[in-house]
Amino acid sequence: MSAHLQLAERTHALEALFRDIALTRMAGVPVLHPGVRVEAVDFIAHADEGDAQPGALGVLMTPWFMNLVWFPLERHDSAGRVGVSRSRECGSETFEFITAHEERFGSFEACSLFSPMFQFANHAAARDTAAAVLASLRAKPVGSIEQPPARRSFLFGRSAVEERGA
Repeated sequence: MSAHLQLAERTHALEALFRDIALTRMAGVPVLHPGVRVEAVDFIAHADEGDAQPGALGVLMTPWFMNLVWFPLERHDSAGRVGVSRSRECGSETFEFITAHEERFGSFEACSLFSPMFQFANHAAARDTAAAVLASLRAKPVGSIEQPPARRSFLFGRSAVEERGA
């Protein structure tokens, strides 16, 4: 099977899993934003040094969270590693990802961006934010040697200088 087809199938499986979770385990939980639905946003192939197998990175949006998610293109089960963190480079940024496992999908890694989702007016606003985060992470550096902004600065649009109080 081609990598492109694997990516499409795994992305669809992740989205379907979290749609089911929204309707079952999360049904009626007060942290659900009624205007946001489950969507896997812009997953593309992504590899880090130390990855045992090819994977994909994108944003998973749900009514209760927005996470950067990395998953292997071929199902991998490492349920014993649930909760273990790993630093993963995304463009010029480094984020801490936590290993998760769902029986129907296998293991994956997630890094929280927003939770809960009430700061977004609707699904379109949340999706625009997800797309902007990914675009920023995937942008090629323009030769600058500035220190990259802290994670919170990056997410909330403040410069590293503002963050340090200068």
